[in-house]
Amino acid sequence: MHEILGKARTVREMLDGARYAIDYYQREYRWEAKQIQELLDDLTGTFLQEFDPGHDRSAVARYPHYFLGSVIISRRDDTRYIVDGQQRLTSLTLLLVLLHRLQSGRDDRVPVESLVCSTRYGRRSMNLDIDDRNPCMEALLEGRDYDVAERSDSVRNLVARYEDLETMFPEEIRGGGLPYFADWLLDKVHLVEITAFSDEDAYTIFETMNDRGLQLTPTDMLRGYLLARIDDPSRRSVAADLWRTRVRELNDAGKEVEPDFFKTWLRSQYATRTRARTKGATAEDFERIGTQFHRWIREAQDRIGLKRSDDVFEFVNRDFDFYSRWYLATLDAAATLRSGLERIHYTAQLGFTLQHLLLMAPLDPGDDDSVVRTKLDIVSRFVDILVTRRIWNFRSIAYSTQLYATFVTMRDSRRLFPGDLADYLHERLTAEDETFDSNDGLRIHQQNRYLLHRVLARLTDHVETESGNASRYAEYVAGGQGRYEVEHIWANHPERHREEFPQAADFAMMRDRFGGLLLLPKRFNGSYGDLPYEEKVPHYLSQNLLARSLHPQCYERNPGFLDFIRRSGLPFHAHDSFRSTDLVERYELYRELAKRIWNPDDVRRAGGRTIER
Repeated sequence: MHEILGKARTVREMLDGARYAIDYYQREYRWEAKQIQELLDDLTGTFLQEFDPGHDRSAVARYPHYFLGSVIISRRDDTRYIVDGQQRLTSLTLLLVLLHRLQSGRDDRVPVESLVCSTRYGRRSMNLDIDDRNPCMEALLEGRDYDVAERSDSVRNLVARYEDLETMFPEEIRGGGLPYFADWLLDKVHLVEITAFSDEDAYTIFETMNDRGLQLTPTDMLRGYLLARIDDPSRRSVAADLWRTRVRELNDAGKEVEPDFFKTWLRSQYATRTRARTKGATAEDFERIGTQFHRWIREAQDRIGLKRSDDVFEFVNRDFDFYSRWYLATLDAAATLRSGLERIHYTAQLGFTLQHLLLMAPLDPGDDDSVVRTKLDIVSRFVDILVTRRIWNFRSIAYSTQLYATFVTMRDSRRLFPGDLADYLHERLTAEDETFDSNDGLRIHQQNRYLLHRVLARLTDHVETESGNASRYAEYVAGGQGRYEVEHIWANHPERHREEFPQAADFAMMRDRFGGLLLLPKRFNGSYGDLPYEEKVPHYLSQNLLARSLHPQCYERNPGFLDFIRRSGLPFHAHDSFRSTDLVERYELYRELAKRIWNPDDVRRAGGRTIER
């Protein structure tokens, strides 16, 4: 083996002015939202434990260090090829791109662009220099939209994970804490760069570090501990067979599903405390289950009722069986629209990763299937309303901002009967200050475009289905060449509206208001999007009912739609022209639609409660 170098480097040292390449056979970027969420939560959580808005910037130098892992490099002809660690470095680069854009125009910004790209001899290149990704990364860095149609899986994943980061980035860091976080990330977060000078040596190191053949997973260790405590050999055999079958099903459902299930199950049913977000706070049940659930069960065995052999058998044969089956069912509902559980899918599409904790909490192994589905319906309605209200009010739905509130709701909703569950969750919603009425200025911007696309899809689909048409929600949110996009009713021509908006900036603000948006196929926008409203509105007649409702002919010989208007009392009407007053009226229409779709009373109805009028 040739010389091998190992060196701890800060993020700044690792990426500033650097250039890395990736061999063609290793080019796919595969991280999903879950991995991005975990990385961001680890980083921001560690930072927020120490951060105080009253600190001087220089105090960051005394903040604790964070180890992000190792990166294995093969050095050939003055080029550094990443053998292991490209997922982490790519994701870190996306976070730096976000920081670059979030700091735009700020006097206190921390320069991070040189960690993303470098200029040599007048030519700019990405520090992670991968041909098929470079145009996408340049567009993200510059804040330009990038069409991922017919692009590689890696490129589509890059854009999706960047959008995840925009959505997940904690609200409490976006303000005055942003330069502090950037300072900390660049100089207090470390990686170990292991450099070999031949591919053979690099891959030997990689295999040595990743050889897990004899290592037991936390699930393996938990299985051994539980089965060893079942005295009766025949019952132990039954439990072992069940465990093997269920774990195989969890693993077949996807990477990381198995450990995620155990964390979700145990947290949802047993965690009584979570770590305070203050300096020096210690890990509690919630955090310890997340890192070492097998050890936590051993220590908490008496508290959770595992005192006798019979208790342990029941824990495996009844509880583990029950919760694993329904966890897989909720994962399926999150991935695919399922009748009666549609809202689980809607929430999953918004990237709210905490919903499974809330879905599992009220379930009881004694519940029959119909009771379980009722509880899931109640909770999914609650989560759907809560998350959409936050989006409407420009509030983050990221893990870090919603963890404590989710924990409290999870803890207090455990094993409630459907009616009591519905009452409790309804009470939580009515106690919220932020509703659809609390924000008159919802508008689209780069950070919420993806989320508002989904909200518009729900509004559009509701009008269609309530008018007697088939649901097209899946079509509205699908990708590909025929994908739908958020379109502005006003084309971006401030000169056409100078009478109402002498200042172009005022026009731009009003144009972005939610009432001035529609969901239409990309090809439609390409053909008609630049036209004046009066020329464009006849073409809306070929589109969905929400768009068609702008035209007078939508109100002729359209019995399903007219019946929906009569039943709902919603203020639909045609608009011959579209001035600022029209846009405000459409905003009010959309708001009333939202209040109808996301109505807290529906949570109580789902629990069998009568709603008084």
